[in-house]
Amino acid sequence: MKDPFYLHADPAFIEDLYKKWKEGANGDIDPEWDIFFQGFELALSLEKPEGAEEHLDEASLMDEIRAYQLIEAYRWWGHLIADTNPIRPRKDRGARLHWRDFGFTEEDLNRTFLVGKILGLENPTLKNIYEHLRKIYCGHIGFEFAYIHEPEIRNWLLEKIEKDWLQWSPPLELKRLIIEKLTQAEVFEQFLNTKYIGQKRFSIEGADNFIPAMELILKFGSERGVREAVIGMAHRGRINVLANILKKTYEEIFSEFEDVPPELPMGDGDVKYHRGYSATREFDGKEIYVKLMPNPSHLESVDGVVQGFSRARGQITYNHRWKEILPIMVHGDAAIAGQGVVYEVVQMARLPGYQIGGTLHFVINNQIGFTTDFDEGRSSPYATSVSMIIGAPAFHVNGDDAEAIAFAVLLAVQFRQKFQRDVFIDMVGYRKHGHNEGDDPRYTQPKLYAIISKHPSPREIYLKQLEQQGALERSLAEEWKKRYWEELQTIFKQVKENPLPYKPPSEDNEWKDIITPSREEMLKTYDTAFSKPVAKQLLEIMLQIPEGFKPLPKIKRLFEQQRKKWLEEELLDWAGAELLAYASLAYEGFFVRLDGQDSKRGTFAHRHAIIYDAETEEEYNRLEKIPGNGWFKVYNSPLSEYGVLAFSYGFSLHSPQVLAIWEAQFGDFANGAQIVIDQYISSGEDKWFQKSGVTLYLPHGYEGQGPEHSSARIERFLQLSADLNMFIANVTTPANLFHILRRQLKAPFRKPLILFTPKSLLRHPRVISPLEEIASGYFKPVLDDPRGLTSVRRVLLCQGKIFYELLEYAEKNQIADVAIVRIEQLYPFPDKDALQVIEKYTPEELVWVQEEPANMGAWWYMKVHDDVPETIQKSLKLVSRVPSASPATGFFKKHIETQKKLVELAFKPLPQTINTIG
Repeated sequence: MKDPFYLHADPAFIEDLYKKWKEGANGDIDPEWDIFFQGFELALSLEKPEGAEEHLDEASLMDEIRAYQLIEAYRWWGHLIADTNPIRPRKDRGARLHWRDFGFTEEDLNRTFLVGKILGLENPTLKNIYEHLRKIYCGHIGFEFAYIHEPEIRNWLLEKIEKDWLQWSPPLELKRLIIEKLTQAEVFEQFLNTKYIGQKRFSIEGADNFIPAMELILKFGSERGVREAVIGMAHRGRINVLANILKKTYEEIFSEFEDVPPELPMGDGDVKYHRGYSATREFDGKEIYVKLMPNPSHLESVDGVVQGFSRARGQITYNHRWKEILPIMVHGDAAIAGQGVVYEVVQMARLPGYQIGGTLHFVINNQIGFTTDFDEGRSSPYATSVSMIIGAPAFHVNGDDAEAIAFAVLLAVQFRQKFQRDVFIDMVGYRKHGHNEGDDPRYTQPKLYAIISKHPSPREIYLKQLEQQGALERSLAEEWKKRYWEELQTIFKQVKENPLPYKPPSEDNEWKDIITPSREEMLKTYDTAFSKPVAKQLLEIMLQIPEGFKPLPKIKRLFEQQRKKWLEEELLDWAGAELLAYASLAYEGFFVRLDGQDSKRGTFAHRHAIIYDAETEEEYNRLEKIPGNGWFKVYNSPLSEYGVLAFSYGFSLHSPQVLAIWEAQFGDFANGAQIVIDQYISSGEDKWFQKSGVTLYLPHGYEGQGPEHSSARIERFLQLSADLNMFIANVTTPANLFHILRRQLKAPFRKPLILFTPKSLLRHPRVISPLEEIASGYFKPVLDDPRGLTSVRRVLLCQGKIFYELLEYAEKNQIADVAIVRIEQLYPFPDKDALQVIEKYTPEELVWVQEEPANMGAWWYMKVHDDVPETIQKSLKLVSRVPSASPATGFFKKHIETQKKLVELAFKPLPQTINTIG
């Protein structure tokens, strides 16, 4: 960030501007100058007796301005020369903070400057001002905050930094808590290193003060109203956190190191440093529930998950009392600087649909990423430079100074609870070993690790400090260390003789009654019908316009058309069925959240869940007045896939009462969130036994819009399908849409739903369902040919909009010997329903028809996946586009021509198994 222009501006120029400002020309002056002059006036006023007039000659005024520039410069850039690096000199960032840089000479050092009173100095000579500023801003904490524009926040921070920090001395009980946690952290790592040599544990050694810091975050938080903390962190120090913060038993941890064969109800599990855990801690009689979210090796992927889960807890459990839930994100310095999802998630922090009352970010700054030095890992001065985009303060603190870290933690918790904003702690330490315990870091950083090998541990440094203070005798601390080692040794011996089998962590109470379904249970028909009279009542509510609200004329006409179709004719189009599904669930007490880049209106302007006043742009949620204890909320998301989908997934983890839906603008863009799909949605239950009913809307269909607006990559999701991990569907009727959405919450289990949604079908005249199918129907995974055929030579199996094109061609050409059957649910494959329809026809040929190229779409799934019956696979033929590197052509005429030929080919003789059109 560039210098504010007033810090090194010419004093004569500032004096001239100051006089204009004094004369009331504020409107002609940049707001930054206004803030500067307000602070300058405040500083001068502290020296004046009440009622006295200020008399400064021109030279004195210019000197006072220069002295105030010096003070402001330290507030802005003092952190650049703070002593925050425990093992090597800091890089010169060109801070220019010597008094000479402001035009002063040695003769000025003993001169008094009135503006120094703002620092609370009794004798504000230049020398005293300078030394005072260095003591505040150049010690073991670098305070980076001056870019914050709100005066209230900036002044609060100045008060805390320039007064509380100088007076900071933790009480004795806090000092003892810190040394106890440091002892636990150090001894635990040393014990593991001795007993499990070479096993990966991603030690916290070198950044040991992270453990007391985490303890203090929970302690200080509980004292300030926090009832629940949600932690997201990667593997560095995770096992130590499990043991010494979440109190996971040493028996469990040692047994995991013994690699005892697990007793799993399902799935394959994950490595010990990825697993989640929950516990209730107590501090001074106040309980705080702590949840560590599971996280894969995609280091920052959990960021959005933590945010989404915290949003759901704050919104539903705590009824928007955000101070009662504290999200804590633990980052590595390389990851927070290098992973783009951090930027995506931080940008959400103050958006209406995503704000969670602020996140406390804690960076374990090892100054290295695997083997990459920070000079190669980022261009910014700090790993935390992303903090500036949302006006969040960053406290850079020396990882060897336990008490400075304690102050930074206290300040961060106070700030978050008061202002409900993000805050960053950047603890600069080091990594004692390599990236993992089997790696030798001297290959790439020999000089650095020569220094580290001789550097005393954070515990040893703090113990010496306590000895010097007379706060603790070394013998007592060493006795703690000895007792702790003996406790670990006793438990280790017991585990060696009788290790515990691994058991998944217990589920939150909300999930206790949710079953793990069999294949039969996933394919079972569930009661998703809904009362017709109540449905009409809800539709009526959604068609009402509030008094005084002035919608666009187009919206008024749309409502009139919808009233006629929905209520008079009792026919539902796609929008009607979709909105009614949400309304019916909210009516029954469920919580439905939909977000995406254009979700309020819908990318294709079909939904209009939110309408706008034509004059004021005031928003109105059409489902706002639905009766019942649930709700429906819809949000336009930032232009992000990765971060937003992670948020939706996290939201879905709150409870089985939640339906969290993420809508891609076009299904093609889901590949921007592929990490979330691969690491969480498709495999989260298998690895971490974490249930989720998150739903993805992925607009899909070949309509000539080119390679990036045609395919949601059905093949990728089908390749991920196994172990009953999710539903994959492409429904073609409003009734099936209604029932599949309700099934997400009415079934006794929760599974992700990947729903390929239409574009052109949203307004297709044949895509209509009678209201009666809503009232008495259910989800139908296979839809037979609607023409009522009996004997045919060929059955075309398909999914999605191609059905309507095939049907139109067959009707136009009076083809009655080819049946067209829709597979509405691809996974789990509805084998009984599909075979029942196929066997009814006893066809000579069975053909899979798809719009996608032969190497994409569902063809390979249909032909080789073991979920599809062999009786279908062995004779199945294909009609599709030719294999292609790109999903679709960019030329509209070519698309139309190929699509026409593809539909025609489906009814022609097919001599080969694979029949394609180029």
